[in-house]
Amino acid sequence: MSEIKDRIFLVDDDRNILMSVSMALEAEGFNVETFNDGEAGLKAILENKPDLVVLDVKMPRMDGIEVLSKLREDSAIPVIFLTSKDDEVDQVIGLRMGADDYITKPFSQRLLIERIKALLRRRDLMSDESKGDSNKTDNIKYGDLLLDDSRHLCAWKGQPLNLTVTEYLIVKALALRPGHVRNRDQLIDMAYGENIYVDDRTIDSHIKRVRRKFKKIDDSFDKIETLYGVGYRYKED
Repeated sequence: MSEIKDRIFLVDDDRNILMSVSMALEAEGFNVETFNDGEAGLKAILENKPDLVVLDVKMPRMDGIEVLSKLREDSAIPVIFLTSKDDEVDQVIGLRMGADDYITKPFSQRLLIERIKALLRRRDLMSDESKGDSNKTDNIKYGDLLLDDSRHLCAWKGQPLNLTVTEYLIVKALALRPGHVRNRDQLIDMAYGENIYVDDRTIDSHIKRVRRKFKKIDDSFDKIETLYGVGYRYKED
């Protein structure tokens, strides 16, 4: 039986990027579909549920920010943003809205491929662990928090949260050792894997978004603490 290939959707109005990147990804064994505007891309993503989306910010009909906003209403599909080299605003907004990663144009195709592979590995991490050691639990239960790796489920007081892969792994990294401080480099390694460089503000943006999601369920949520100049920790009960 042939191995099921991951499906990657590329959404960008630059046809040269669509052609060159899709060829590079297909050479790596991915199934790739391309879309040259945000509206068509969003419709296809919602209907077909790909494994990962590479999404440009500036596009006609519907820009990447709006696509991501609508997508994150009910989907945690991994998303990598493509942004302009000097447009930090787009990068920050994208991360705060739930993008898992971003790459600035012009970019190396090899870098993009490595980021895609790293994100898919993180997506598979929970299910891989649950298939491993039968004595190893894939659940974390601490107070009102429940994390279930096998179902990629995070729940607070019995109510599920729709976390992206990156957000889930950050919460898990903190909840594994309540009261212990994780600095940003440690969270980057645990959420992105080693040898993947991301800016410190990436973690900060993910933390802010995670807090907002918890507070939508429980306005008094205060379990993720910031230690300025040091890092973050999950508050002990």
